[in-house]
Amino acid sequence: MIHPTRTNLLLLKEKSRSVVNSIGILKARKQALIKEFLAATQPFLRSRDDMKRSYGKALRELALALGREGDDAVESIVRATERDLRIDVKEKSIWGLKYKDIAYHDPPVRDPDKRGYNEYSTTPHLEESTALFEKLIENMLQIAEYECKLKRLGQEIIRTTRRIKVLEEIVMPQLKGRIRSIAQYIGERERESFYRMKRVKQILRKQEA
Repeated sequence: MIHPTRTNLLLLKEKSRSVVNSIGILKARKQALIKEFLAATQPFLRSRDDMKRSYGKALRELALALGREGDDAVESIVRATERDLRIDVKEKSIWGLKYKDIAYHDPPVRDPDKRGYNEYSTTPHLEESTALFEKLIENMLQIAEYECKLKRLGQEIIRTTRRIKVLEEIVMPQLKGRIRSIAQYIGERERESFYRMKRVKQILRKQEA
């Protein structure tokens, strides 16, 4: 129970102003997070669409390469081009929100002369298939990166929205109610004091008369 004093009234008004400022900051943060979320959504959707197109085309080119060069020849090239694609998971931050980012040491898509075999000895179908599958790996890494970022942004947007709602719909109405009650109490007490003083003056005048 808060005592209805002027000091507590001033403290509640100061707290009310602080809550209003907090709501403004949270709303600005929410807008910035939504902007980042929308900015990351477009490349995420593009990566998914690119992956779908690349996968279908890669399978067609691989089927043609197998038909032209045979299973054994393609398998030997696969073994010759094996590699360890090393990646690092790093932590990044947006508006104080931390999320995981993926970085790779070597680009997934290699130049033909960096694949470990003579590209002039194979068909264009195999070269196209290899490039498309490497592109698929790159798209998968990008999707993993965007999914992590979008998930964290989405969670933080929901969390910030809830905090704003609590402040606007619960905290502020309670503060306003307390401020109003104390102000009314102080006003009534001052009117009573004024009336008593007025009565005392009237009595003193009558006694003097």
